[in-house]
Amino acid sequence: MNEFTAELIGTMLLIILGNGVVANVVLKGTKGYNGGWMVITTGWALAVYVGVVIAAPYSGAHLNPAVTFALAIVGKFAWSKVIMFIIAQLIGSIIGAVIVWIVYRDHFNTTNDPNTEMAAFCTAPAIHNRLFNFLSEIVGTFVLVFVIFYFTNAEITDAKTPIGLGSLGAIPVAFLVWSIGLSLGGTTGYAINPARDLGPRIAHAVLPLKAKCSSNWKYAWIPIIGPFIGAAIASGLFMLLQ
Repeated sequence: MNEFTAELIGTMLLIILGNGVVANVVLKGTKGYNGGWMVITTGWALAVYVGVVIAAPYSGAHLNPAVTFALAIVGKFAWSKVIMFIIAQLIGSIIGAVIVWIVYRDHFNTTNDPNTEMAAFCTAPAIHNRLFNFLSEIVGTFVLVFVIFYFTNAEITDAKTPIGLGSLGAIPVAFLVWSIGLSLGGTTGYAINPARDLGPRIAHAVLPLKAKCSSNWKYAWIPIIGPFIGAAIASGLFMLLQ
């Protein structure tokens, strides 16, 4: 395991479990059908926990281009590695989305609403208002990055312990993402992670879905650019307060 593979596998697991819980709740005929927002936000929080546990000892478990960007801004991560990490995260997110599609193939085929199918891949706003959708992603990512700086010093620095007490360092990240989802996620589905949205959106665009619709590329810039801006603001405030 090296930094690249850790980010790839960690992000892949994040998407398998995160998009997996969405698929379980929204696709017809699943055991979790209509499970609700609490199930989705809890599933995503635990997905973050699993991804961080795997990647943290090797890469610091960014799993998010906005987090990588923020760490570089504050001088806690080398700019020379930023592109490598983002590529790993994007590849991992695409692979994760494809795996979810394979696992839930029968349920994708049973679901006739193309927008519901797309929801198991990428985010979409509850109310289409680009300004406020954009602000929602900025604020959500600001909270994510700013709080991470304080309770983990931006990365987990415990000894390389794949299991056991060392893994408990990932729990605060899970609670943070859970809180963001419950409190701020109702507007856009809280991407707060460019790779989380872009990778699965690419997968949605190329996979042979039964109920195919546009991958809504006109909206896609919001969950990509918004998190980077939120991360930059969080980084600036963090440095100002030091």
